[in-house]
Amino acid sequence: MNSSFLLSTTTFIYALATIFYVGSFAFKKQILAKAGFVVLVIGFLDNSAGIILRWIESYQLGYGHAPFSNMYESLVFFSWTVAVLYIFVELKYKESIIGVFASPLIFLAIAYASFDPSISNKISPLIPALKSNWLIAHVITCFLGYAGFAVAFGFSIMYFVKPRNPEAESIFAKLPSWELIDELTYQMVVFGFLFLTIGIITGAVWANSAWGTYWSWDPKETWSLITWFVYAIFMHLRMMKGWSGKNLAWISIIGFIAVLFTYFGVNYLLSGLHSYA
Repeated sequence: MNSSFLLSTTTFIYALATIFYVGSFAFKKQILAKAGFVVLVIGFLDNSAGIILRWIESYQLGYGHAPFSNMYESLVFFSWTVAVLYIFVELKYKESIIGVFASPLIFLAIAYASFDPSISNKISPLIPALKSNWLIAHVITCFLGYAGFAVAFGFSIMYFVKPRNPEAESIFAKLPSWELIDELTYQMVVFGFLFLTIGIITGAVWANSAWGTYWSWDPKETWSLITWFVYAIFMHLRMMKGWSGKNLAWISIIGFIAVLFTYFGVNYLLSGLHSYA
């Protein structure tokens, strides 16, 4: 058994968890949501084991680095971060219905890594500039930030599917209260903003040690800063102007689009020092 096998099975486990969550939502069966949570936790544990085993395999190959160095590894880790954050949210708030909006994000990230033929799962040596202890700190903090924004995005979507009429017959009528959706979105953005800020700082320190400059306006640096400003605006409008509801949900969605472009668009459309492609 190797890490690729474990992470492949993780993909199918997350898919099953998503099916259970969607099924519980569609058929209004709480038992399916409970099954979905159990399966999601199993997938998370499998995901964790796969990352650890891949790390060990890297040392066995003589490369000896954390498994965060290419698109495949970053997607696997992104899936892990979203999973751990969502598990915490469900355990705290006992609102399993929100798994309908979070579990597909977890599954799609690792499915993209597993099934896109252009993404190699080969373990490769690091280029000299990446051989630094800052790699772990920078990548972990950035992806925890991305995970917070991803979950906030899932919560923001609820604003646009939950019916205004509490007596409505829609299957979306059972979504959490507006107040809880708003608070969860805000909490996830705060979490993501904190870790993205730390990620940008650690990245600047790492860049200075690797390339002799804290900031070079590399495309990913630029788009990370744009993303940071979008969420800074979100925080300002929420804390200083008292905004809530759909207005902030739109900013959360725009912010996550910026996250996606920072992560994927920069890698495939723009060349730079951070490109995985």
